Amino acid sequence: MQNGEVGAVAEDGTGDLKRGVGALEKFKKSVDALLADFEGSAASKTKVADQKITRASLSGQNACFAEADGLYTQYNRVHSSLVSLSKSLGDQIEYLSLGVHAAAVGLDNVEDDVRRRFYEIQIRLDKEREEHAKSEKATEKTNDDKQVDSGWGAE
Repeated sequence: MQNGEVGAVAEDGTGDLKRGVGALEKFKKSVDALLADFEGSAASKTKVADQKITRASLSGQNACFAEADGLYTQYNRVHSSLVSLSKSLGDQIEYLSLGVHAAAVGLDNVEDDVRRRFYEIQIRLDKEREEHAKSEKATEKTNDDKQVDSGWGAE
């Protein structure tokens, strides 16, 4: 690295850590602002979770209407996915913010509750990624019609 670059070491042995920490702090402020905007928006996990419809709103109670049943099933599937994605995005932004804070102050200087929150989110995100990978492998299998999730499989 050249002297003056982030992480460069000056001739007297001191690094350019102040510049790096300043950049991290600026980045953390941007991430915190994103998290605040996200949580205040219609895409926040609580607001997305509140946006539900009932089966009766599509065709009345106990009415036999296959298309309404299909629409309701798909709506719930998509809604569940959106709630999950919203929660995951919020967790990832918070995780990034906590990581930047730890990098700026040093891991040894991070409060125990902040460190615990960081690892809780990390475990949850790892679990979600593993579950997603398992479900992706399961959906890649071809059914009897040679149809896969991404379209018709070529023979």
